[in-house]
Amino acid sequence: MSQEHTPGSPTGPTTASAEQLQERLDRTHRQLDALRQRSRQLEQQLQTAGTNNQRMARLLETTRNQMDQLRQALHADGQAPFTFGTVIGYREKHELVEGREIEATTGPGVDILHAGRKMRVSVSPLLDPAELRPGLEVLLNEHLAVVAVLPAESTGELARVKEVLPDGRLVILSRGEDERVVRLALGEGDVSVRVGDAVTVDLRTGTATEVVPLSEVEDVVLEETPDVSYADIGGLSEQIEQIRDAVELPFLHSDLYREHGLSAPKGILLYGPPGCGKTLIAKAVASSLQGGGAPGGHKNGEVAAPRSFFLNIKGPELLNKYVGETERHIRVIFSRARERASAGHPVVVFFDEMEALFRTRGTGVSSDVETTIVPQLLAEIDGVESLDNVIVIGASNREDMIDPAILRPGRLDVKIRVRRPGAAGAREILGIHLGGRLPLRADFVAEQGGHASAVQALVEAVVARLYPAESEPRLRLVHADGSRTDFAAADFISGAVLSNIVDRAKKSAIKEFLASDRRPDAKGLTEDQLLAAAEAELRDQEDLVNTVDPQEWARVLGAAPSPVVGVERLAGGPS
Repeated sequence: MSQEHTPGSPTGPTTASAEQLQERLDRTHRQLDALRQRSRQLEQQLQTAGTNNQRMARLLETTRNQMDQLRQALHADGQAPFTFGTVIGYREKHELVEGREIEATTGPGVDILHAGRKMRVSVSPLLDPAELRPGLEVLLNEHLAVVAVLPAESTGELARVKEVLPDGRLVILSRGEDERVVRLALGEGDVSVRVGDAVTVDLRTGTATEVVPLSEVEDVVLEETPDVSYADIGGLSEQIEQIRDAVELPFLHSDLYREHGLSAPKGILLYGPPGCGKTLIAKAVASSLQGGGAPGGHKNGEVAAPRSFFLNIKGPELLNKYVGETERHIRVIFSRARERASAGHPVVVFFDEMEALFRTRGTGVSSDVETTIVPQLLAEIDGVESLDNVIVIGASNREDMIDPAILRPGRLDVKIRVRRPGAAGAREILGIHLGGRLPLRADFVAEQGGHASAVQALVEAVVARLYPAESEPRLRLVHADGSRTDFAAADFISGAVLSNIVDRAKKSAIKEFLASDRRPDAKGLTEDQLLAAAEAELRDQEDLVNTVDPQEWARVLGAAPSPVVGVERLAGGPS
């Protein structure tokens, strides 16, 4: 049978305890949530405080820096001012000489120039005395002691070096022709000083502090080693043989010359009409001295020559409106030549258009500058006699205008006339310009049986046009005495003219090829183009006689000295 629960049974208190525990649990959860919320609030406050701390730290750092700057500014404002001085020289400590000097003068010190006064002051022990080179600037404190070394001034007065003394001092020319002796105060690794160089000088302290590289002299002295050989020159075999005998033998066989008591010639004059190869011969001389003579190597027993130098003097740029400047440039040129020659290098000093500078004295129209330029060159050439590796080569097409003192034996010893090329010479020159890989018209090459035969046919065609069997005069000069001088086509020919004929024909071939829309059968040089170019070039040469002074042109052509009163074109020439 079932039992009924009564109010006094144990079930009632159990239910009440559970409700209390539940209520306590809920209260605990609410307290936990409140604590979590408080924790989040504290974290936010902590982050805010950290940010404020960082901002405060930056502010404090900025304030500290500003305070340091203010402190440094206050310290600098309270310092005594520094003054500048220029070093003259450092004096080492020395023993006292009793009865002649006081002890204060025996200590180490440096001589400076300060405010126009020469003073001897002390040096801070923190400085190395080796740094105190003449010409440098130094800082002086309020007691006039050297506390810092500064670089030398980068500006100053320019002077020219006239002579370098054995002890390293320089004789300079400043403010015109004022000569001074100064000390050289260059640092380690600086370039050496040569005669003619420009240097920055401090005339107060007597020091030269810097070599200034100016292009003034270098522009008129083109120093190069030419790559022209005798094989590149055609029609001048006789002149080349003469100049090789005059130049190569003394340089390449100096022992034999000394054994026979002979000396190398000091100078060579190449004269003749313009465009006939005088400059090319001079370049080939320098190249042969370096390469040992003829192309193809040295002969057995010959020693390879050292590197040679070719000083190509631009004559007109030597002229200067200031008195003495042109003579100074000439001195610098020969000084450069002596430097190279003293090292064992053959040096060729080449004066092109020599009559422009060294004409006969007393023939000038205005300033008669040659009265001082010619003696300067004579003195330099005579001074070259102590050197074994320098030769002067002059080129001119008006040798009658050069001062006779330059042309006498002992100065320009060898005189070689470069004549206009004859038919054989023209063949050589044209063969050089038409040889190689020059494209010729394909049908013409096939007709001649090969490229070499075609080139030879073109050469013969041009030579036959310029040097006909029966020479017909193209131009006549009428002289005041009634005499007449006739000129045929050959009288206008030179190596430059032949080169220009080939160049004209090449341009015509290119234009014809382009006009044909680049057809392969229209490419290359033809005989008609060469002959047309030859005729056009001859007309230009004849026109030169009318466009310039006929009398001067007659002298260049070698006509009679009588004045020219007229120029006639003959039937043999163009209409």
